Parts: sequence; structure tokens; C-alpha cells
Amino acid sequence: MEAIRPVARTLLRDRAYEVIRDAIVAGEIEPGTVVRDAEFAERLGLSRAPVREAFARLVDEGLLESKPQSYTKVTPVVAADVRDAAAVVGAMHELVTRVAVPRLFAADVEAMRTANERFTAAVRAGDVESALRADDQLHDVLVRVSGNRAAAATAARYTPLIRRLERRRFSEGGNCRSSGLHDRLVDACAAGDVEEAVRVTAEIWRGLAELADSD
Repeated sequence: MEAIRPVARTLLRDRAYEVIRDAIVAGEIEPGTVVRDAEFAERLGLSRAPVREAFARLVDEGLLESKPQSYTKVTPVVAADVRDAAAVVGAMHELVTRVAVPRLFAADVEAMRTANERFTAAVRAGDVESALRADDQLHDVLVRVSGNRAAAATAARYTPLIRRLERRRFSEGGNCRSSGLHDRLVDACAAGDVEEAVRVTAEIWRGLAELADSD
């Protein structure tokens, strides 16, 4: 029994953060909804402390807004915020792409190609969750291979702001041209063409910024 230790408080906080963040991004908790720590603590089977800490992190990341002693609620989807987030996340992905491409093995490229096949199939089927998960898996190969944890953390912090708008557009039947761009990105990676891979990466994230402008 010595190997069994209490779950660290930080893990509870992180778990609460992930669950609440994902519900907001998926639209299960709509913009403008007032959230209460006591309610989420009960639903998650936690004390209020880790939920409060999760709320504070989500406020810092722009998914919640809070007025002390008054309310905490889900922020609206604001085009300017999405555009700014896309610029930052895009810059991080350009950075990791430049570093990762010369380091890629054939298995890494194949993982990217397989992820894009799943992405394409999910888009055709209208499966939003699977499409975005496959999209993450494709780009995560480059993030992982680059080994740049600072870039990974920055991208992870601001990507949820973008995903909220992407999910809404998918649900409204919006078109997605990323599959073809992904094909170009994977081909560039397979050829070891760093500059082309960076150009395509920039185009992908520029398209997401334009999605915000058209909202």
C-alpha cells in the first residue's frame, strides 16, 4: 500500500480545468452562461478549491470573465480575440515546423498522413469532434518532434479560443479547405522542404484568422 498516495491537489485542479475548458470549447456551456464553483465541484466530485483555481486559469486564458463578488461567466466568441489567438498560435506552429521538418522520420510523416486521412473523412461525415482531434494529431507530430515546450505551451493556451469558432462554423455547415493544405504540408515534410512546410503552415493559420474576420 505504500505505492498508493493521495492524488496531488494540482492534478485535481488540472483535471477540473480540462473538463470545464472542453465543455466551453464544445459549446456545451454557452457564451454568457454564469458558472458557479459549488455547482461544478458537486458535478466533478471535487472540493471547491480546485474548481476555483480552474476558473482563475480560464479567466486568464479568456474563456471566462469574472467580476469579483458578482459573477463568473463564459465569454462571447469575439472575432478580434480569435484573430489575435490565431496569429500567436500560427507563429508558434511556424516555429516548430521550421525546427521539426529536418528531424522527421518516415514514421512521423506517415502519422501525419494518417491523421489527415482521418481529418478528411471526419469533415465529409460532419463529425466535428473527430475532425478537430485529427487536426490536432497532425500538427502535434511537428510540435512533439521540435521539442519546443515553450511553443507547445503557448499554442495550447490560445488554441481553445480558435476552436470555439471552428466548432461553430462546422456545426453551421461551413466549408473546410484544410484537407488540401494538410496534403501540401505532409508532402513538404516528406520532401524535407522546410520553407514550403513553413509557408503552408502560415497559410493554414492565416485562414483561421480570416475565419474570424468573416464572423
